[in-house]
Amino acid sequence: MAHMVETMAYAGAVPWHGLGVPVSNDLTPAQMQQKAGLDWTVKEVESYIFFNGKNKPTGLKSLVRETDGKILTNVGENWKPVQNEQAFEFFSEYVLAGDMEMHTAGSLKDGQMVWALAKVKDSFEILGGDRVDSYLLFSNPHQYGKSIDIRFTPIRVVCNNTLTFSLESKSERSVKVGHRVEFDADSVKEQLGIATQKMEQYSEVAKFLAGKRFTQDSYIEYLNSIFPRTADKRVQGKGLSVETLSRNAKLAHDVLETQPGAEYGEGSWWQAFNSVTFITDHVQGRNADNRLYSSWFGGNQIRKSSALSKAIEYAEAA
Repeated sequence: MAHMVETMAYAGAVPWHGLGVPVSNDLTPAQMQQKAGLDWTVKEVESYIFFNGKNKPTGLKSLVRETDGKILTNVGENWKPVQNEQAFEFFSEYVLAGDMEMHTAGSLKDGQMVWALAKVKDSFEILGGDRVDSYLLFSNPHQYGKSIDIRFTPIRVVCNNTLTFSLESKSERSVKVGHRVEFDADSVKEQLGIATQKMEQYSEVAKFLAGKRFTQDSYIEYLNSIFPRTADKRVQGKGLSVETLSRNAKLAHDVLETQPGAEYGEGSWWQAFNSVTFITDHVQGRNADNRLYSSWFGGNQIRKSSALSKAIEYAEAA
């Protein structure tokens, strides 16, 4: 089966998905770009079709990787590509100031999605050893219809679950930039704000969830809301039971007490929430790199945001 990861480099321990080549953790952004195999540029080229023996312009342009001539996508006249070098330069100020260190970078979907991840020197710990670190993720898509996405994302160390900063709909935890405007790094940094403040807010939410307990019925209701089934078997008189759960909800239920870090906050909504993040990051999907893509950019990233919001709702009602 083909992998979505094209090239990748990582610093420190082997990532949970087991992909990529190891590098030291003191690389500059430019060095990380080179080690990850991302030192290439894209070029807009006029697009044609061959019809009746002649080349006819389509009115579109092809975005071509200059190293191998690979066509990454077709775009319109107003498309403004952001080169990989610009994405990595975004981290330079933070790395030089000692606030971050480069952690992971790579290319997904044959070059259509390039990303870089830097570890922010900020973390919090709850329940006597359950640590959450902060990271800054920059995704630079070379694909029509996709926007540049820069966001802070927390990662739970004990299980490497990628969590979410989407605590409330009005909170800015990420900045998206379309390709019809020039990329302005200074403006994006201003919109992102201070990572420390976001981690403090997230720490308070984690502590709140860890202090609120779920019941068997409320946990099953919660899983049903995150992973709804197409046919609801409760009409058959089974009520709220494990048998009513969809396949993915059952997977989350089954790892509740066995997931890494299950000993922290047993019976709490923090444990319940992490049962969802664990299976989306480590269990669902055809293979490791498909899970990686979905966790950061696809449906599972949205699902985890919903899972956190729902966990807060249930905890408030507990």
